[in-house]
Amino acid sequence: MLKTLTEQQVKQYKEQGYLSKLRVLSAPQTQEIRAKLEAFEAAQGRPLNGSQRHKTHLLFPWLNDLVRNSSILDAIEDLYGENILCWTTNFFIKEANDPGFVSWHQDSTYWGLSSPDVITAWIALSPSNQTNGAMAIIPGTHVLDQVPHRDSFAKNNLLTRGQEIAMAVDQTKAVTLELEPGEMSLHHVRIIHGSPPNHSAQRRIGFAIRYIPTFVKQIEGDDSATLVRGVDTFQTFTHEPRPSMDMEPEFVALHQAITDKSAKILYKDTKIDSYDASMANPKERA
Repeated sequence: MLKTLTEQQVKQYKEQGYLSKLRVLSAPQTQEIRAKLEAFEAAQGRPLNGSQRHKTHLLFPWLNDLVRNSSILDAIEDLYGENILCWTTNFFIKEANDPGFVSWHQDSTYWGLSSPDVITAWIALSPSNQTNGAMAIIPGTHVLDQVPHRDSFAKNNLLTRGQEIAMAVDQTKAVTLELEPGEMSLHHVRIIHGSPPNHSAQRRIGFAIRYIPTFVKQIEGDDSATLVRGVDTFQTFTHEPRPSMDMEPEFVALHQAITDKSAKILYKDTKIDSYDASMANPKERA
């Protein structure tokens, strides 16, 4: 029996590769998470940057709680079963009047995972709309195999390698996934998607949680994940511990080691070996 999605929603996800406007957090819950994020940024004197935007649930208990949120996991379970790993998390933050964008791409391009049984829960911690750079998808493209991409390493591209699809994308078919704070969208790892710059005077904050069934493997290197529901009989990922306090020194060191390993997978066959500490995107190493 389905836990939270309707049969029609499951059908839409299977046929179109996405769902949107699913309420998972109340307004007060969303504001509390955003306030904690921005309080940390104010204390360190700068926005989240570099590796801080990746696997951030290992640095803050309140984000670790979010990846385990039952409203989110019930929807994931309805689509992929009860044994679930959180493979990674990523902040996609666009400041006011920010030129940052996300090129048209498939998530699966450089992730090194054994199958396309991967789903992203994109949680809006602020309004996300056409004006401030909301994500758009091309419905139905998740049924494509992996398509060729090229690396641009463009300065304002928020993706790891600035990767973009190396073929024409019919943007007339695009659907913009506008969300209110506390709502989420779900999208398949192979759906073609991207987002434009933020042309508004307000900050846009999205938190992407990447979930996989426990049978998915990493085939490009050592990797870890957080078991968030069920059991893991496959044991192909090292299980990540749960932080007990913000920026616990032991976890900061662990987080750095884990994101360094992730970078080696994401930047395979490039000169990049880690996330630069001062940028949202990495810096090429000589």
